[in-house]
Amino acid sequence: MKVVVAGQGAFGQKHLEAIGQIAGIEVVSLAGGSAATTEEVARKFKIPHWTTDYSASLAQPGVEAVILTTPTQMHARQGIEALRAGKHVMIEIPMADNLRDSEQLVRVQQETGLVAMAGHTRRFNPSHQWIHKRIRTNALTIQQMNVQTYFFRRTNMNAQGKPRSWTDHLLWHHACHTVDLFMYQTGETIADCYAVEGPRHPTLGIAMDMGILMKTPSGKVCVLSLSFNNKGPLGTFFRYICDHGTYIARYDELVDGEENKIDVSKVDVSMNGIELQDREFFAAIAERREPNASVAQALPAMRTLDRLERILERH
Repeated sequence: MKVVVAGQGAFGQKHLEAIGQIAGIEVVSLAGGSAATTEEVARKFKIPHWTTDYSASLAQPGVEAVILTTPTQMHARQGIEALRAGKHVMIEIPMADNLRDSEQLVRVQQETGLVAMAGHTRRFNPSHQWIHKRIRTNALTIQQMNVQTYFFRRTNMNAQGKPRSWTDHLLWHHACHTVDLFMYQTGETIADCYAVEGPRHPTLGIAMDMGILMKTPSGKVCVLSLSFNNKGPLGTFFRYICDHGTYIARYDELVDGEENKIDVSKVDVSMNGIELQDREFFAAIAERREPNASVAQALPAMRTLDRLERILERH
């Protein structure tokens, strides 16, 4: 399968590394925002064609699919362009930075019948898969999810410490992971939600601290704390408080409430959530089916983010 990766930054390279572990997939073009760095990354991963013209990548002979890791504000437009060009598309989280564009993506996917998937990696991390499988067999029921998403980003830098051409967002990017995961794990939508935010950064123009509270119709609760001001352990940490035990997921590590380690190495064919996400995308294309984390499945999370944004705007 011939594919295009759009975006030469930190996450684009994570996908290129993951694709390198998947048989039968050939990256034939890299579309980037900077000529120098795009060429550098293309050479590093031995990609035969690179360009700063996204449309030119889509037009390469035999291309079937695209993985978008470009700046957030470009996701919806580029995703729709890929679908209109007859290409399957996976869009890194978030699939858009507003509800209107998210709904348009879903409409175009339904019109074209192509695979369109959102990059909700948490659905694929082995630690969260372990929990999900036990929920599906009724071995566990979630009472509460308590989640901390903490970074130290007072300047506009990416995960590799390089300047970004766009501004990250606690609500539409980082909260999106947990809002989707909470609904995926509970199998319910959000009945009630509330959000508060701290002062906005004078230069970046975004809230640097945020708190979100959500409840499902059956009464399951999620408490989410987010910060770009955290000087300490970075990342997202999930505490699942269940009817039969408490579990703490720290990326690919899972422990119980007493810090006893749970082996999740055999949950799937890899411990790399991005690789597992990419494998699902390519398998859905080959099998002509809807993928886990399709844009349609991700839409309820975007609707909840829109509700939360309207609450923040009122306050």
